[in-house]
Amino acid sequence: MKKTVKIVIAIILIIILAAGGYLMNMFGVLAKGNGSDYSLKNTQSVADSPLKGKTGIFLGSSVTYGYGSLGVSFADFLEKTDGIIAVKEAVSGTTLVDNGKNSYVARMKTINPEIKADFFVCQLSTNDATKNLPLGKISDSLNKEDFDTDTVAGATEYVIAYAKETWNCPIIFYTQAKYDSEVYALMVNMLLELKEKWDITVIDFWNNEEINGITDAERKLYLVDHIHPTKAGYREWWLPEFQKVLGEIV
Repeated sequence: MKKTVKIVIAIILIIILAAGGYLMNMFGVLAKGNGSDYSLKNTQSVADSPLKGKTGIFLGSSVTYGYGSLGVSFADFLEKTDGIIAVKEAVSGTTLVDNGKNSYVARMKTINPEIKADFFVCQLSTNDATKNLPLGKISDSLNKEDFDTDTVAGATEYVIAYAKETWNCPIIFYTQAKYDSEVYALMVNMLLELKEKWDITVIDFWNNEEINGITDAERKLYLVDHIHPTKAGYREWWLPEFQKVLGEIV
């Protein structure tokens, strides 16, 4: 009898955990900004886009994945609107800091090094700020083996160096739009210093007055919380900037 009770309890726990995972994956399902008007299906393609046929690698966490938009992010919209080939390596909750197999550093090594990439796009992860991971210092070296990947600065430099060495293509980092985080502000400042050192491109939503000057109604449409965009947010708010910057690069 006791064994039967234990089995029943175990089954109930599995069901609860599975339901929890399902609900997490459905985060944002009721948001107006995720309505059918903003779906990939109802998004127009751009005629004669300079990005058509170009291959882009996208490394990141929840914002690159599309956690608040049912798995659809700016990378997916670029595929639909501009005809790019997107290699999307994005896992929610992961960090730049190399603290396990799901870190940016670890996961980028799983991407096929033979890909003929036209550009590499990396997210400056908010998870490092949320978890208050050490910022570290920018190194004097250009050798990836010299970087302390236990820090945000060191891991960021490692990602840049590895991507340059492996795919030999333009490197683009993008930041989050402004939200209440002093730690993330420090990370953005660090990234802008690395821009000068490594000659990379930074899509700096954090300091972009137009991006951050949206109305309350637009904010409600474009975001499901203070970090994660909806489909409308990606398409109407962020996509034009990605198209502009990437178009100039290629």
